[in-house]
Amino acid sequence: MGGWAAQIMQAARRIESCLARLAQLALGGTAVGTGLNTHPEFGQRMAAKLTAMTGVGFVEADDHFAAQASMDTATELSGHLKTAATVLMKIANDLRWMNSGPLAGLGEVTLPALQPGSSLMPGKVNPVSCEAAMMAAAQVIGNDLAITIGNQHGNFELNTMLPLMAHNLLQSIALLANAARLLADKAIATMTVNVERMAAAVEKNPILVTALTPAIGYDRAAQIAKQALAEGRLVKDVAAEQTDLSAAELDRLLDPRRMLTGGLARA
Repeated sequence: MGGWAAQIMQAARRIESCLARLAQLALGGTAVGTGLNTHPEFGQRMAAKLTAMTGVGFVEADDHFAAQASMDTATELSGHLKTAATVLMKIANDLRWMNSGPLAGLGEVTLPALQPGSSLMPGKVNPVSCEAAMMAAAQVIGNDLAITIGNQHGNFELNTMLPLMAHNLLQSIALLANAARLLADKAIATMTVNVERMAAAVEKNPILVTALTPAIGYDRAAQIAKQALAEGRLVKDVAAEQTDLSAAELDRLLDPRRMLTGGLARA
């Protein structure tokens, strides 16, 4: 979950990184960017006025020809939104897998029941908040393609697809904002972590033997893992029989929390 949080923060920083470029306004360029028949300070004064009215740091575009011929920064923003959408979809799908069960799936977490899940199977609970977030993310990814194509169709000094790009960009922003809030409030903040089920699965997982490798060597560790898996026993119990490590040493080396910190485990 720390990885999820890091992905979200990185996505937010990517979006924020292009906001200053997005605040450059094409106002003052008139038809194609020449500024013909307009006061030479019109763009600058309007940007200052809009900044005072909105609190957003608008500025006049550096080059009015480029500002009206293309929507490069809008396309950049859409790309960052698409990346954020893939992050949201990944998190939502992880939650769906972790919630799967209760018998045939992972069952690591229990998501809240937000609505009746099935007219056929009473009591069935669908991860609807996750699925809604994934559909919103899919739409944002599709919007990005339309925006990309739209930016390619700047004809000389005028982009005729600006309405299409604006519609899709605003929709993507709204969808992502709402889907992120939904996932945070209706799934992550309200889910139950099934600690006992997860602990039982970890205790039987042969991957624990990895922590013994620095102490007993790769080959012996592999033998213990294979035997534990074949016999359906705990790695700790098999290791106690096959090594000279004390019970206290095994408890320390095979502590899953300790394995999260990385580094080498020594007996």
